[in-house]
Amino acid sequence: MPDLPTARPRIAALPAYSRAAGAGSVRWRASSNESTVPPSPAVVQAVARVGAQAHLYPTLAGDDLVEAIATRLGTSPDQVVVGGGSLAVLQLALTAYTGPGTEVVHAWRSYEAYPILIGIADAQPVPVPLDGEFRHDVEAMLAAVTERTSAVLVCDPNNPTGTTLPPQRLGELVAGVPSNVLVLLDQAYCEFDEQDPLDVAALVAEHPNVVVFRTFSKAYGLAGLRAGYAVGSAEVVAPVRNSAPPFGLSAAAEAAALAAWADAAHTAEIVATVTASREAFRGGLAERGLHTPDARGNFVWLPVGERATELERLCVRHGVSVRAFAGEGVRVTVGDPDAEAAVLAAVEDLLG
Repeated sequence: MPDLPTARPRIAALPAYSRAAGAGSVRWRASSNESTVPPSPAVVQAVARVGAQAHLYPTLAGDDLVEAIATRLGTSPDQVVVGGGSLAVLQLALTAYTGPGTEVVHAWRSYEAYPILIGIADAQPVPVPLDGEFRHDVEAMLAAVTERTSAVLVCDPNNPTGTTLPPQRLGELVAGVPSNVLVLLDQAYCEFDEQDPLDVAALVAEHPNVVVFRTFSKAYGLAGLRAGYAVGSAEVVAPVRNSAPPFGLSAAAEAAALAAWADAAHTAEIVATVTASREAFRGGLAERGLHTPDARGNFVWLPVGERATELERLCVRHGVSVRAFAGEGVRVTVGDPDAEAAVLAAVEDLLG
């Protein structure tokens, strides 16, 4: 066989994104933090309309969606970037501001895509263990910042543990990062957090080195269409936008996001479904002797340690997929009482 092209060593060594066991064969999926409520009827209608014009390009940079987001959040359009999911926009930010010889500080365990994205940018990940309550350890993260640090990545609510920092502690973390270091605040699950919502416009005005990332995949029910956005100071956001390819957000995704953004009642229905299921599920786990950390996303973290993969197998046997992190715990998406009942039955099997 002839020699073939070889990838950059850093790319060849990237970790693979995990797959949930049994996801294609089970009755219920509680492994990917998808909404259990279908999207708004307005979304379905908007996608159908755009489908009839699929021969035309979308707006160059998601222009209509940028305008709608800026209007609601009280920022200017040049402070907003949209793309194919918040993860895609986060990749743009890492591309613009990190690279060889730089480090990105992030909590761990946190979102498993972070080391992949940081590696693609050819930066060095610096994982900082969570504290005893499965939250970001503010002091440890600040202590990990060095002259090589180009960014600090904060996931709040944290995936997969579901925990948040109290507003004061989050403020201490942001304020403690040097102004020449980027703070990437990933808030993919913020709509499910019952604390007072973060004033994004005020935060980035006070701390221009902060960029906030949010998604339409979770509380807006658009996981299959891929739309997300970032908000920051205009000066910091400009290189992020310049890193994006033209027409990076499909016409279908933009139309769907605009329709979902406008249908506040449907978003509230998705959030209410999640918060009610989340507390009932945590109560059921506690009754069975399994206590879980405070959950603020659309999922619950089961800290079963070395028995994580065993619990995952038992869940599949009961007809539901979950996401196991070997040696640490299991993440369960909430919103479907039948799926949660299947997980509770598996927990009973596990704990005897």
